Amino acid sequence: MSDKKNSTALVPNRKPNTLPVPVKKGELKTPFSLVDQAIYLNNKKDVQAILPDVLGRVLARIWIDPEFRDAFKSNPQKTLEFHGIFLPAEMTLEFQKPNSDRPRIVVYEKREGIKFRLRVLHLQLVMIAGR
Repeated sequence: MSDKKNSTALVPNRKPNTLPVPVKKGELKTPFSLVDQAIYLNNKKDVQAILPDVLGRVLARIWIDPEFRDAFKSNPQKTLEFHGIFLPAEMTLEFQKPNSDRPRIVVYEKREGIKFRLRVLHLQLVMIAGR
């Protein structure tokens, strides 16, 4: 039994696969923040204009932060919400190829009366070296 008050750990040990506390406006001022304040995307136009930049940061953080990658892998949409990014109700995220060198995030739109999902956008981490 360890007492948290008497712990000598430099970094507190959280349970694996736990998501952080939801973000509040103006609280995201760290180097690894996805956004500075909560973002509520209302429609497809907002998603296409704003989300690619945010998802680029998500892919970069996945590359360097295993804890964040595991949380995003288990529930991408909830992880974004906990970091202050809220999608419209008809939009969903899918994290594809999470264990590869080229992970991909796909955003889908589900329209009422249509059986399939429409792909709105996707981002994939691709490292290219030039000479």
